[in-house]
Amino acid sequence: MTDFTARRRMMVDTQVRPSDVTEFPIIESMLNVPREVFVPGEKVEAAYASEHVELWPGRTLLDARVFAKMLEVLDLTNHDLVLDIGAGLGYSSAVIARIAEAVVAVEDNEDQIAEAQALLTENHADNVVLHGGSLTEGASAHGPYDAIIVEGGVEVLPEAITDQLKEGGRIVCIFIENALGIVKVGRKLDGDIAWRHAFNGTAPVLQGFEKASEFAL
Repeated sequence: MTDFTARRRMMVDTQVRPSDVTEFPIIESMLNVPREVFVPGEKVEAAYASEHVELWPGRTLLDARVFAKMLEVLDLTNHDLVLDIGAGLGYSSAVIARIAEAVVAVEDNEDQIAEAQALLTENHADNVVLHGGSLTEGASAHGPYDAIIVEGGVEVLPEAITDQLKEGGRIVCIFIENALGIVKVGRKLDGDIAWRHAFNGTAPVLQGFEKASEFAL
């Protein structure tokens, strides 16, 4: 039988800590949330690999290094309401739920929402609300949010998302620029987002977050 507790510890010790992730709540949460249950059954053996895991076409579980570093730069507190866009089967939301006050998880795959809800309930993530709908529209009914994380690559960030961030709130995204991935963290100041480079990282671009195709005659 696979010892997933040992795998979680190895993931944290070899992927997360060496990436300068030092915040105890992130370490503690990633040691305790069973990543293997939030992937399809045939992907269980890949759950702790140092790479992204495709959950289904268009949705990816971010690798532990990238995800942990995104949380580190987001600088969450236990008073934060967090919007988690593209939550997949709920792993990211389950991790964040142990750090923040509450999480609103947005997923547009209706077939997977019920499974994600069951997994979150089984793992006692009772402060997560699953919102079914377009990722590009977020979940304005539950906002505004202290922090927003986008679980995939972004070429264009919809204004509807940034509109849901509180003044002084933080947002972290993986921007894909000419096939290169740059993780940036932003803070809303006077209604605008001031961005700064955080680290290099990449992920498949989420549907709806692509640049419009340009046609040349």
